[in-house]
Amino acid sequence: FCGLNPLKDYALEELARCAADPNLRRGLKLHFGNSVVDYHNPAHVDQVRRVFRAANDHRMAIVVHARASVTQKLPYGREEALIFLNELLPAAPDVVVQVAHLASAGSPQDEGAQRALEVFVEAVARHDPRTRLLYFDVTTVGAPPTPENARRWAAAIRQLPARVLFGSDATTAAVTPGGAWAAMRKLLPLTDAEFDAIANNRPPYMP
Repeated sequence: FCGLNPLKDYALEELARCAADPNLRRGLKLHFGNSVVDYHNPAHVDQVRRVFRAANDHRMAIVVHARASVTQKLPYGREEALIFLNELLPAAPDVVVQVAHLASAGSPQDEGAQRALEVFVEAVARHDPRTRLLYFDVTTVGAPPTPENARRWAAAIRQLPARVLFGSDATTAAVTPGGAWAAMRKLLPLTDAEFDAIANNRPPYMP
Protein backbone atom coordinates (compact mmCIF):
# COMPACT_ATOMS: atom_id res chain seq x y z
CA PHE A 1 0.00 0.00 0.00
CA CYS A 2 0.95 3.62 -0.56
CA GLY A 3 1.11 5.75 2.57
CA LEU A 4 0.78 9.53 2.64
CA ASN A 5 -0.39 12.49 4.67
CA PRO A 6 -3.73 13.49 3.07
CA LEU A 7 -3.36 17.12 4.18
CA LYS A 8 -0.12 17.77 2.31
CA ASP A 9 -0.22 19.87 -0.86
CA TYR A 10 1.36 17.01 -2.79
CA ALA A 11 -1.10 14.35 -1.57
CA LEU A 12 -3.10 13.99 -4.78
CA GLU A 13 0.04 14.03 -6.94
CA GLU A 14 1.63 11.36 -4.76
CA LEU A 15 -1.55 9.28 -4.89
CA ALA A 16 -1.51 9.39 -8.68
CA ARG A 17 2.14 8.32 -8.69
CA CYS A 18 1.34 5.40 -6.41
CA ALA A 19 -1.63 4.38 -8.56
CA ALA A 20 0.74 4.02 -11.52
CA ASP A 21 3.24 1.90 -9.57
CA PRO A 22 2.48 -1.85 -9.77
CA ASN A 23 3.91 -2.32 -6.28
CA LEU A 24 1.72 0.36 -4.68
CA ARG A 25 -1.44 0.58 -6.75
CA ARG A 26 -3.51 -1.89 -4.73
CA GLY A 27 -4.29 0.47 -1.87
CA LEU A 28 -3.80 3.60 0.20
CA LYS A 29 -2.86 3.81 3.89
CA LEU A 30 -3.96 6.91 5.83
CA HIS A 31 -3.29 7.76 9.48
CA PHE A 32 -5.50 10.59 10.69
CA GLY A 33 -3.78 10.73 14.08
CA ASN A 34 -0.24 11.10 12.76
CA SER A 35 -1.45 13.51 10.08
CA VAL A 36 -3.41 15.49 12.69
CA VAL A 37 -6.61 15.43 10.67
CA ASP A 38 -9.21 17.46 12.54
CA TYR A 39 -12.77 16.32 11.86
CA HIS A 40 -14.01 19.78 12.87
CA ASN A 41 -11.85 21.66 10.40
CA PRO A 42 -13.88 21.96 7.17
CA ALA A 43 -10.72 22.43 5.10
CA HIS A 44 -9.32 19.16 6.45
CA VAL A 45 -12.54 17.30 5.72
CA ASP A 46 -12.69 18.71 2.19
CA GLN A 47 -9.09 17.72 1.48
CA VAL A 48 -9.48 14.20 2.88
CA ARG A 49 -12.67 13.84 0.86
CA ARG A 50 -10.68 14.67 -2.28
CA VAL A 51 -8.12 12.01 -1.38
CA PHE A 52 -10.87 9.43 -0.81
CA ARG A 53 -12.44 10.32 -4.16
CA ALA A 54 -9.10 10.04 -5.96
CA ALA A 55 -8.40 6.65 -4.39
CA ASN A 56 -11.84 5.52 -5.48
CA ASP A 57 -11.21 6.74 -9.03
CA HIS A 58 -7.97 4.74 -9.09
CA ARG A 59 -9.73 1.71 -7.55
CA MET A 60 -7.37 1.70 -4.58
CA ALA A 61 -8.61 0.24 -1.30
CA ILE A 62 -8.21 2.53 1.72
CA VAL A 63 -6.94 1.43 5.12
CA VAL A 64 -7.47 4.30 7.53
CA HIS A 65 -6.56 4.92 11.14
CA ALA A 66 -9.69 6.96 11.73
CA ARG A 67 -8.88 7.84 15.34
CA ALA A 68 -8.12 11.56 15.68
CA SER A 69 -4.80 12.57 17.23
CA VAL A 70 -4.34 11.43 20.81
CA THR A 71 -1.27 13.59 21.43
CA GLN A 72 -3.01 16.72 20.12
CA LYS A 73 -6.09 15.82 22.18
CA LEU A 74 -8.47 16.22 19.24
CA PRO A 75 -12.06 15.19 19.96
CA TYR A 76 -13.10 11.72 18.86
CA GLY A 77 -16.25 9.71 19.41
CA ARG A 78 -19.75 9.44 17.97
CA GLU A 79 -19.79 12.90 16.40
CA GLU A 80 -16.51 12.35 14.58
CA ALA A 81 -17.57 8.89 13.41
CA LEU A 82 -20.73 10.43 11.96
CA ILE A 83 -18.59 12.95 10.07
CA PHE A 84 -16.54 10.06 8.69
CA LEU A 85 -19.72 8.20 7.73
CA ASN A 86 -21.54 11.19 6.24
CA GLU A 87 -18.75 13.29 4.74
CA LEU A 88 -15.86 10.96 3.84
CA LEU A 89 -17.13 7.44 3.20
CA PRO A 90 -19.52 8.47 0.38
CA ALA A 91 -16.49 9.74 -1.60
CA ALA A 92 -15.20 6.15 -1.93
CA PRO A 93 -18.27 4.06 -2.76
CA ASP A 94 -16.55 1.52 -5.02
CA VAL A 95 -13.54 0.42 -2.96
CA VAL A 96 -12.96 -1.25 0.38
CA VAL A 97 -12.49 1.18 3.24
CA GLN A 98 -10.91 -0.62 6.18
CA VAL A 99 -11.06 1.08 9.57
CA ALA A 100 -7.96 0.08 11.52
CA HIS A 101 -7.83 -1.04 15.16
CA LEU A 102 -11.64 -1.26 15.41
CA ALA A 103 -11.71 2.55 15.10
CA SER A 104 -9.22 3.08 17.94
CA ALA A 105 -5.51 3.80 18.15
CA GLY A 106 -4.93 0.31 19.51
CA SER A 107 -5.94 1.01 23.09
CA PRO A 108 -8.83 -1.09 24.44
CA GLN A 109 -9.49 1.58 27.08
CA ASP A 110 -10.31 4.30 24.50
CA GLU A 111 -13.88 5.31 25.33
CA GLY A 112 -14.09 7.66 22.35
CA ALA A 113 -13.14 4.84 20.03
CA GLN A 114 -15.78 2.59 21.56
CA ARG A 115 -18.41 5.21 20.83
CA ALA A 116 -17.10 5.72 17.30
CA LEU A 117 -17.18 1.98 16.63
CA GLU A 118 -20.78 1.84 17.79
CA VAL A 119 -21.71 4.36 15.08
CA PHE A 120 -20.15 2.19 12.39
CA VAL A 121 -21.68 -1.02 13.75
CA GLU A 122 -25.12 0.57 13.86
CA ALA A 123 -24.76 1.72 10.25
CA VAL A 124 -23.73 -1.75 9.08
CA ALA A 125 -26.57 -3.35 11.06
CA ARG A 126 -29.18 -1.17 9.39
CA HIS A 127 -27.67 -1.96 5.97
CA ASP A 128 -26.67 1.62 5.29
CA PRO A 129 -25.58 1.46 1.62
CA ARG A 130 -22.54 3.60 2.39
CA THR A 131 -21.14 0.72 4.46
CA ARG A 132 -21.36 -1.86 1.67
CA LEU A 133 -17.56 -2.11 1.46
CA LEU A 134 -16.71 -1.00 4.99
CA TYR A 135 -14.38 -3.38 6.87
CA PHE A 136 -12.57 -3.31 10.20
CA ASP A 137 -9.38 -4.83 11.54
CA VAL A 138 -8.75 -5.97 15.08
CA THR A 139 -5.03 -5.31 14.87
CA THR A 140 -3.17 -5.40 18.19
CA VAL A 141 -5.46 -5.52 21.17
CA GLY A 142 -2.52 -4.31 23.25
CA ALA A 143 -2.95 -3.89 27.00
CA PRO A 144 -5.62 -6.02 28.69
CA PRO A 145 -9.00 -4.32 28.30
CA THR A 146 -11.34 -3.85 31.22
CA PRO A 147 -14.01 -6.57 31.33
CA GLU A 148 -16.61 -4.04 30.17
CA ASN A 149 -14.54 -2.87 27.21
CA ALA A 150 -13.69 -6.45 26.25
CA ARG A 151 -17.42 -7.20 26.28
CA ARG A 152 -18.19 -4.14 24.14
CA TRP A 153 -15.55 -5.06 21.58
CA ALA A 154 -16.80 -8.63 21.44
CA ALA A 155 -20.39 -7.43 21.01
CA ALA A 156 -19.33 -5.19 18.12
CA ILE A 157 -17.39 -7.99 16.43
CA ARG A 158 -20.42 -10.30 16.69
CA GLN A 159 -22.44 -7.82 14.65
CA LEU A 160 -19.72 -7.70 11.95
CA PRO A 161 -18.91 -11.40 11.46
CA ALA A 162 -17.70 -11.12 7.87
CA ARG A 163 -16.25 -7.60 8.16
CA VAL A 164 -13.57 -8.06 10.85
CA LEU A 165 -10.01 -8.84 9.74
CA PHE A 166 -7.05 -9.92 11.85
CA GLY A 167 -3.80 -7.99 11.76
CA SER A 168 -0.75 -8.30 13.98
CA ASP A 169 0.90 -4.88 13.67
CA ALA A 170 4.09 -6.93 13.97
CA THR A 171 6.88 -4.46 13.34
CA THR A 172 9.49 -5.99 15.62
CA ALA A 173 10.72 -9.48 16.40
CA ALA A 174 9.14 -9.11 19.86
CA VAL A 175 5.64 -8.95 18.36
CA THR A 176 4.92 -11.82 15.99
CA PRO A 177 1.65 -12.53 14.18
CA GLY A 178 1.29 -15.70 16.22
CA GLY A 179 1.87 -13.82 19.45
CA ALA A 180 -0.65 -11.14 18.54
CA TRP A 181 -3.24 -13.79 17.65
CA ALA A 182 -2.68 -15.61 20.95
CA ALA A 183 -3.03 -12.36 22.89
CA MET A 184 -6.28 -11.50 21.13
CA ARG A 185 -7.70 -14.93 21.89
CA LYS A 186 -6.84 -14.48 25.54
CA LEU A 187 -8.20 -10.96 25.91
CA LEU A 188 -11.48 -11.01 23.97
CA PRO A 189 -14.48 -13.07 25.14
CA LEU A 190 -15.27 -14.68 21.80
CA THR A 191 -16.02 -18.33 21.03
CA ASP A 192 -13.70 -20.63 19.11
CA ALA A 193 -16.09 -20.42 16.16
CA GLU A 194 -16.00 -16.62 16.24
CA PHE A 195 -12.20 -16.59 16.31
CA ASP A 196 -12.16 -19.08 13.43
CA ALA A 197 -14.39 -16.75 11.42
CA ILE A 198 -11.99 -13.83 11.97
CA ALA A 199 -9.02 -16.03 11.03
CA ASN A 200 -10.70 -16.98 7.76
CA ASN A 201 -11.99 -13.54 6.76
CA ARG A 202 -10.16 -12.14 3.77
CA PRO A 203 -10.22 -8.56 2.55
CA PRO A 204 -11.55 -8.28 -1.01
CA TYR A 205 -8.47 -6.34 -2.13
CA MET A 206 -6.18 -9.32 -1.52
CA PRO A 207 -5.56 -11.64 -4.48
